Amino acid sequence: MKTILIFVSTLDGKITKWGDPMIRSWSSQDDQDYFDAIWNDTRIIIMGSGTFRPDPVKPDSKHLFLVLTKHPDKFKSYEVPGQLEFTNESPLHLIERIKEGLEKKILIVGGAQIATAFLREQLIDELWLTFEPKIFGMGAGIVISEKLDIKLNLISCDRVNEIGTLMTKYKVLRNEREMNIK
Repeated sequence: MKTILIFVSTLDGKITKWGDPMIRSWSSQDDQDYFDAIWNDTRIIIMGSGTFRPDPVKPDSKHLFLVLTKHPDKFKSYEVPGQLEFTNESPLHLIERIKEGLEKKILIVGGAQIATAFLREQLIDELWLTFEPKIFGMGAGIVISEKLDIKLNLISCDRVNEIGTLMTKYKVLRNEREMNIK
């Protein structure tokens, strides 16, 4: 099973424009189409309640949306078992539970607290990051302010439009052997 963390970011590392969580208001159509294709091709999608709130996900039979929150009871009215669930499980426990199934990949879509928690526990296999040629100066970053030391190895980098939007994929290196890749 592969766990993929996916984000779109500005060149200065912002995943929100001045704190506004509506990414589609500033990301390119190329990135939106790419994200939609990955979203539609992935059954299990994990997000935090902050990512869920601005534009609540609609449950459907093709997906299992897992929303991490400290207060799952606050979201009971949204819950549809097997399609949209809310949990306060730790990232490690959640991944262990999912591994019991036959899933080939899991998508982690945000936000920064969720990304940090999964990275801290070394639960991310790949980071798929779209860079939009923009600078916001203010906004949320991919991770929260915490000491991390995550090493990555570039898998691919594609320029997808005339303005220079880049779609990158990185492998998360977890052990000494992986880190010595030349």
